[in-house]
Amino acid sequence: MTENRPDTMLAVEDLTFSYGAVRVLNEVSLSVPRGRITCVMGRNGVGKTTLMKNVMGLLNAESGKVFLEGRDVTSLSGYRRAREGIALVPQGRQIFPRLTVEENLRVGMEARAALRGKVPEFVYDMFPVLKEMIRRKGGDLSGGQQQQLAISRALVGDPRVLLLDEPTEGIQPNIIQQIGETLRQLVDETGLTVVLVEQYLDFVREFGDEFSLMDRGRVVAQGETGDLTKEIVEAHLTV
Repeated sequence: MTENRPDTMLAVEDLTFSYGAVRVLNEVSLSVPRGRITCVMGRNGVGKTTLMKNVMGLLNAESGKVFLEGRDVTSLSGYRRAREGIALVPQGRQIFPRLTVEENLRVGMEARAALRGKVPEFVYDMFPVLKEMIRRKGGDLSGGQQQQLAISRALVGDPRVLLLDEPTEGIQPNIIQQIGETLRQLVDETGLTVVLVEQYLDFVREFGDEFSLMDRGRVVAQGETGDLTKEIVEAHLTV
C-alpha cells in the first residue's frame, strides 16, 4: 500500500489491470511527490504506458485506486480527470496533423473551460519555434517540434500533474535537452508535478528527481535518481 503523505500529489494504490487474460499491472502502488519530476522506468512491455493510461482514466483498472492530492479520482472519466488537473502527453505525440499549431493548442485549452481564449504567451516563450510556425499544420513539423507542440498542448490546460510517455523517443539530442531544461524550469518555478516514462538513463539522471522502476507489472524499486545504482540498472533495465 502507498503511503499518502501530505506532500504527495498523485498516488496509485494496488492498481491491477489486464488485457484479456494477460495481467499487465499487478497491484502497482506508486507515490508521486508534489513539485518533483518522477521517472517511471523499466524494460519494454512491463506496463509503463498502461499505468499512465490508467492514471489518466483512459483505461479502467480491475482493482485499485488513484488519488489526486488525497482525493479518490478512480471513478472519474479521463475528461473529468483532465478538468481536475491531470494532463497526458501520450507516446507518439498524437498531435492533430491537419490542424495548425495554434489550433492544436486551442484543443488543449478545452480541458479547462475557464482558460478558453488566447493561447498564453508562456507557451511560445518555452518553445519559440512554435510561434514561428503558428500557422503551419502539425503534420508538417519535425518529430521534435511535434513533441514540443504535444507538451505545450498539455500545458495550456494549466495542469497540476503532467504525465509524459516516452517524451525523448525519436527526438534529436538538442531538442531532448531543451525539453528537459523546460520541464526542470517549470517544476522549479511553478511547482508543477511531472511523471514521465523514460528509457533514456542519462535524461533521467540529469533532469529527474525520483524514480520508480517497474518489472513484470510491479514497481520493484523506488527512490531518488541519485540512488540508481549500476546493480539496479543491470537487474531491471539492461536488455
